[in-house]
Amino acid sequence: MTGKDDVSILKISSSDIPESERVTMLRDFYCRGVLKAELDVRDGEPIVASLTAHSLPDAQLLLGTLFGARVVRSRQLVVDGDDSLALVFNRSGTVGVTGRGRDLLLGPGDAVLTSAEDATTFERFVAGDCFSLRVPRRVLAPIIMDVDDSVMRVIRDRQTEIRVLVDYATSLVRENALATPALRELGVGHLHDLLALVLGPTDEVREGAGRRGAKAARLRKAKFLIVNNCWRQDLSVAGVAQELGVTPRYLQRLFEAEGKTFSSFLIEQRLKRAHRMLREPEFAERPVSSIAYDVGFGDLSYFNRSFRRAYGATPSDVRSGAAE
Repeated sequence: MTGKDDVSILKISSSDIPESERVTMLRDFYCRGVLKAELDVRDGEPIVASLTAHSLPDAQLLLGTLFGARVVRSRQLVVDGDDSLALVFNRSGTVGVTGRGRDLLLGPGDAVLTSAEDATTFERFVAGDCFSLRVPRRVLAPIIMDVDDSVMRVIRDRQTEIRVLVDYATSLVRENALATPALRELGVGHLHDLLALVLGPTDEVREGAGRRGAKAARLRKAKFLIVNNCWRQDLSVAGVAQELGVTPRYLQRLFEAEGKTFSSFLIEQRLKRAHRMLREPEFAERPVSSIAYDVGFGDLSYFNRSFRRAYGATPSDVRSGAAE
């Protein structure tokens, strides 16, 4: 992302570049205008590309197409500290997205949220074009119930919300509104709000009647409270239940209905926060014990055991980059 008041526009078109230079130029385009990634060229196919990247404070728009090459965000590259999240919307054709052990195929109108913290591969199988909106994790974390649960899930039932988001973003570009600081700030804020609408609770909408209505709404609110207050050592099922106006036992049953407990969800959120902090340069000098206490753990030994069980590595391994 750019600085507070900066905006940059990068364009690239294969029709303007000799074929022998396209891979090099496209790699440079992605590293400067999108995110650090490698390009794997498909044998026997020329690369066809027409891409425009608009980099703004806390938002990045990428429009166009790339055909004949894979974009690979490898394990070696994800250690760069980029934690941004991108909504990738496939306007036409077919795109494959691989990450988090999933192989997704996006048809026309499909979208998916991806994370720069994950090793991910993007490959267009049928000619067409895409739209993507990339924002820092810190933008989405406070307004999405559990942003990690939204990553690498195909979005097919939010067509109205996606259309409004894409139409609004393209109108900002078309009307050159991003060149004006006041309009740019307002526009980026609207993009964040529209992205939050796209990433709404689509899974709950599709689930059975027992998960709809008041129960689902209370569980969503409970998770939201936990995610945004998990660092508090005094956070308890009784306190969250009181905030929701229900009994602790009722709240526990809401979690049990989806195979979790209040405590397991709370520990999971604390571990996720610790994992992110261990990978961020700004916390590189902070001791592991301090991070454990900052995210809500009161017992360092329990933190270490829980962390290793969740990630298959020690906190020190994650910090040093030794863990895959």
